Amino acid sequence: MTTSPGAAPAASVRPPGRSLSIGGSTYPLVLPNIRDPRLHVAAVIISVHVLGQVGLHFWVSVPQILAAILTCWLIEVVITFAKSKAFVWPASAMLTGSGVALILRAVGTQPDQPFASDGVGLFAAVAGLSLLSKYVIRYRGSHVFNPSNIGLVLTFIVLGSSRVEPLDFWWAPLTNPAMILAYVVIVGGGLLITRRLRLLPLAATYWLVLGAGLAVLAASGHSMVARWSFAPVTGFEYWRTIMASPEVMIFLFFMITDPKTVPPGRVGRVVFAALVAVVGTLFMAPQTDEFGTKVGLLAGLVAISAVRPLLERFLPAPGSEHDSLRWQLRRFLPIGAGTPPLRRAAGIAVAAVAVLGIGTGIVAAGTPARGFVIAASTEVLNRLPQQVDPATLPSVVVGQDVAEFDPSLAASGGMQAVLVTLAQNIEYENQALLSGDASILTAVDHGDRLAAMRARVAQAASGGDRVVEHYIFEHVAVRRLIPFGVQTGASLGLDSTGTLVRETYSASGGLLNRASEPFSITFAMRQATGDRWLIVGTFPIGGAGPTPTP
Repeated sequence: MTTSPGAAPAASVRPPGRSLSIGGSTYPLVLPNIRDPRLHVAAVIISVHVLGQVGLHFWVSVPQILAAILTCWLIEVVITFAKSKAFVWPASAMLTGSGVALILRAVGTQPDQPFASDGVGLFAAVAGLSLLSKYVIRYRGSHVFNPSNIGLVLTFIVLGSSRVEPLDFWWAPLTNPAMILAYVVIVGGGLLITRRLRLLPLAATYWLVLGAGLAVLAASGHSMVARWSFAPVTGFEYWRTIMASPEVMIFLFFMITDPKTVPPGRVGRVVFAALVAVVGTLFMAPQTDEFGTKVGLLAGLVAISAVRPLLERFLPAPGSEHDSLRWQLRRFLPIGAGTPPLRRAAGIAVAAVAVLGIGTGIVAAGTPARGFVIAASTEVLNRLPQQVDPATLPSVVVGQDVAEFDPSLAASGGMQAVLVTLAQNIEYENQALLSGDASILTAVDHGDRLAAMRARVAQAASGGDRVVEHYIFEHVAVRRLIPFGVQTGASLGLDSTGTLVRETYSASGGLLNRASEPFSITFAMRQATGDRWLIVGTFPIGGAGPTPTP
């Protein structure tokens, strides 16, 4: 992901005695140096790849990873040889390939299928084009963008969430040892490498400014749906999840901190990091799902990298007297002893206005992502009769994937309460059909199920017969339903069998017919509005499942 941290260009380093003979000609051979920071970055990223395959169930296959890395390897070797007539180990290029493979996901790739070959061409193309960007987009002899960063952002924007998606912000519960080990590898390795490259202030600035911006966003009521959550992520949970995300840690330690694409001076790097965080937050603010939020985060670096050549014109010369944070603070925020009171007040006022302006901009930008997390209409439900006896419901068999994902659902009574809610929701749907009151439905349904039930209520209200369905559950097993592509909320799939009693009523309310038949249905349920478990869809057990709806 980092292209060439702190090391001289490999093509200029030709240790004597190392050569390769091909067809009677001898060419210098440059192999990796153990002290090269790029090898240390590679060790961290490869360790995460391994953990992703063996313990974190990443939605990426080994052939996809290798396709990205080997494509970059081949392109870099060819380009370097054409320029220098030497075979040089392509350390930077391989980091670009591994970075692309770490974050890119091809929709349809299943976890725990390490040798799946679908999407190999996509990974090779994205990695190759990402690498080529550093040879095409250049300024004063150096590339402008971090190759994997710009390649990923353009891929997500051009192809969209139906074909590609980024790595999730959250990978696994903290009870998973692989998750703990991933944190140790990422944070430990990141701190050591950025400290060695003197980039730790840049990384720290980004994290602190991002934290402040997201705190404003979270406090304003921002919400986001994510594949690793049954309910919208909002408030403190939104802030904590993103700030502690291992994916964000990778971004700040191994993508932003690319010495070739950041300003060279101490002040410039801090300013650069702060701007990336602010712009990234503004891009994230209007997003309501994880796909958009993650792309917004990555796009902040693309945007500021694009204006970096212009920004550097206004920054102090690297290594000069003015290239000091303390000197700049005294200049722009004169609050030290001996400063005239009027000037001190003016400096504080300017700083306050700037902070307030940024905060206001973040809140305004986040308007589209507020308001869809609402409590179920308890007023509507409280005026309706309860028609479910929990004692008549069977014990739910909780799948291992659900127990690992949310232990509270496997605890005593956790999943039973969800089943009771499902049975209640079905009876509330029946009351909506009999009364013609569609307002009941928003308290119990969402997405495809809500649309289907509204259509049924509208048909009944128009004077037709009204068919209600009572489900007698005999066996229920629950599993986790994970949508593809849009990275919207996960659902519970209650695989249910039993007897369905279907009753038909006339428009005047008279019972016309009652019939019974066995049923075998999966009810998809999600806390789509952040409170009650709602029915979001139904489909035959073993079917493909409902279309996910944010």
